[in-house]
Amino acid sequence: MRILILFLLVFLSACFDDTRDLIAHMEHVKTTTTSQIEPIPEIHPFNHFAYSSYDLRSPFVLPEREVIQQKIQQKSGCLSPNPQRRKQPLEKFSLSELTMRGTMGDAGILWALVEASDLSLHRVSKGSYLGLFNGRISQVSANRMKVIELTPDGAGCWVERETVITMTKTKSEG
Repeated sequence: MRILILFLLVFLSACFDDTRDLIAHMEHVKTTTTSQIEPIPEIHPFNHFAYSSYDLRSPFVLPEREVIQQKIQQKSGCLSPNPQRRKQPLEKFSLSELTMRGTMGDAGILWALVEASDLSLHRVSKGSYLGLFNGRISQVSANRMKVIELTPDGAGCWVERETVITMTKTKSEG
């Protein structure tokens, strides 16, 4: 216990040192510094903008393919694709990315073998769809197939365009 009392006396005696120089320095700093507070910046009035496009698509979200096709304005009596039809696998490739590699079948039906740019091979026949412009195969023969595409004319209607895809041989075939 005596050690504790002795320790406290030594510890507390350090608090009573002369601090006149510290006080003098603080007084000198208070007298020599000037406190300048910048004025409050002018607040401009807020102009409220009433957003009235809640029912429209957000410009920051990509449109969905089906929504685009449903929004196409169709004139009465015009040729137009069926937006309700289920898309086939080759409709995600342009015709330039598709290559006819061969045919197979018998007298009843002839199938064309079409290779896509991702090197997948597909079997198609008359009535199958391919290409980005609603291309429908109208004829398959031994070395070519005819495709009828529907391209927009810019006025809300669609125009048929016939394209012929011929068989392409690989380099190993000669």
